[in-house]
Amino acid sequence: MSASTATAREKTKAANRAGFGAFIGSTIEWFDFYIYGTAAALVFDKVFFPELEGPLGTLVAFATFWVGFLARPIGGIVFGHYGDRLGRKKTLVITLLMMGVSTTAIGLLPGYASIGIAAPILLVCIRMIQGIGLGGEWGGSVLIASEHAPKGKSVLYGAFAQQGSPVGNTLSTLSFLAISQLPDEAFVSWGWRVPFLASAALVIVGLLVRLKVAESPAMAKLIEKKEVVKLPLTEVLRSHPMLIVLGIGACTIGLSATYFKSTFALSWATTSLDFDRSSFLTIILVANVTQIVVQPFGALIATRMKSWSRAVTVMLVPELILMPVMFVLISTGDYGLAMLGVAVATIPHCLYYAALAGMLASRFPAHLRYTGISLCYQLCGTLLGGTTPIIGQFLLNRTGSITAVIAYAVFQVALTLGCMLLLLKRPNHDELAAEPAAAPRTAPVSA
Repeated sequence: MSASTATAREKTKAANRAGFGAFIGSTIEWFDFYIYGTAAALVFDKVFFPELEGPLGTLVAFATFWVGFLARPIGGIVFGHYGDRLGRKKTLVITLLMMGVSTTAIGLLPGYASIGIAAPILLVCIRMIQGIGLGGEWGGSVLIASEHAPKGKSVLYGAFAQQGSPVGNTLSTLSFLAISQLPDEAFVSWGWRVPFLASAALVIVGLLVRLKVAESPAMAKLIEKKEVVKLPLTEVLRSHPMLIVLGIGACTIGLSATYFKSTFALSWATTSLDFDRSSFLTIILVANVTQIVVQPFGALIATRMKSWSRAVTVMLVPELILMPVMFVLISTGDYGLAMLGVAVATIPHCLYYAALAGMLASRFPAHLRYTGISLCYQLCGTLLGGTTPIIGQFLLNRTGSITAVIAYAVFQVALTLGCMLLLLKRPNHDELAAEPAAAPRTAPVSA
């Protein structure tokens, strides 16, 4: 075997290990994040806000859900800073530990009946820690996979991290589907805590996998040449402000679609319609499995089509129709139609979500990439993704009709499509870095 063949095999092995590590870690962290959303929709109003009745209690529970998104840009800034200076791997170990400890703490937290107002206050504080952890997780997972990728396959490898979201969501739904079989009293008193406590075991598995992953080649090269920047946040805001703005918009439906289904619609269907808890959780489970199966094809489509702009258009335009159809079919109260609507509406946005990470990362230079993509993704989560259940519930409370919620969903799809098409007109830094005669970038400040 020649030395070059051996080296190529080692690189492929390292890339696959990085992809697997990104997938396992992001699955666990998204499981932690999604179980909170499910619990907020089903039980947190009763456990932590029992004095607020009906829709108001649900709205406040969703507000605590949003606190995690409010904290995510902080995580993106803090871990983006260290990820762009010290490396992707170190930050990923820390974020996984933060998520695991905070999620387990929620499972141990006494309710309002035991410690009064301290219960919701502690819930919000722990949720913020959880949000900071996830805020640093996503960018690192995407980059540890995509920067290990063979030439021309960054979108495909970035999809490993993206696949953690539907798998984590599925595990979350399965866990709540299992405990939803408990009597209501047992479910409210202790059953909902089981998924949160189980997170501790999952985190140990994730750490064992992540510790074996090597630092990404792009980051290792920056560290070796001492080309890391002193203040990545300042540099990226100064040099690439429009990339941040367009990136926020481009992430929108990739984040919010899940919360339209698994948080807002779950609450709406089980309180305003005739669905019971187990039935709608099963509907969400089918949609999650659909996403797991279909989502990787989005990365394949983007990799094989010559035009990423065309690929994005093919993926997202059907969602302009299918998202309204989903809400209409849920509103019929028919179990089969609702399941069909939610599952089919999942297909366009999950195809897009698979390709989103690699496309977004390619628009930022390597020395600012962790901070840049983290800001886009996490600010989008704060402003548009995490507010989805709150705004949806507000529109429903205010109008008494699902029509306003449908209009808001369509607006988010259109915003995503427009911003990504504009973003893809910007330079691809992966291609520029691969060109021997590429123009030199702005000189960074040495560490």
